[in-house]
Amino acid sequence: MAFSADELRVLRRALAVALHPAPLQDEDVQDALLLAESVDEAVREAGRMRAFLLDDLARYREALPGSLSGYLELLQDSLAAGCDPAADDLAALRALRRNPAAAELLARCQILAERSVRARLARVSQATATPLVATASAPRARLLALPGGRAAADEPKPTPPAPAERPVPKPSEVFPPRRRPVPPPPPEERAAG
Repeated sequence: MAFSADELRVLRRALAVALHPAPLQDEDVQDALLLAESVDEAVREAGRMRAFLLDDLARYREALPGSLSGYLELLQDSLAAGCDPAADDLAALRALRRNPAAAELLARCQILAERSVRARLARVSQATATPLVATASAPRARLLALPGGRAAADEPKPTPPAPAERPVPKPSEVFPPRRRPVPPPPPEERAAG
């Protein structure tokens, strides 16, 4: 990303204020807000361009081997834009390694893919291994133990209380007596009614 001379001036003032706090004039605040909006828009545009480039690369990859020259060019452009090679790209380059340009690009992509994997693993291990450090200005919060932790495994588990004994039901309670069916009225009463 490149900044113009005016944008660099605004950025320099903002950094100076960040290092040595001082009251800002309204004009400086407006300039800083405009610069922030411009940077945000540039980041969004870069994301849109990267997504377009990756979609285009996928279309060329699907049309291989007929689109070899266009695919290699797009892959180089995507690598220059900071994209990591995908597993599909590595597989496609392995299939095309008879071509010298594809073989050279495969070697470069394998190095970039390995670096990317190592960086992701390092971030994951840092995130899980880094202890939380309390800052001097913030009061330290009291940590409460949650049930099911290591301490819970060391403690003997209490035995659950035995269920209260229920009386055994009588058969008449389980199987109520059958009601005798009411016989239908005699035919004489039906005709008179």
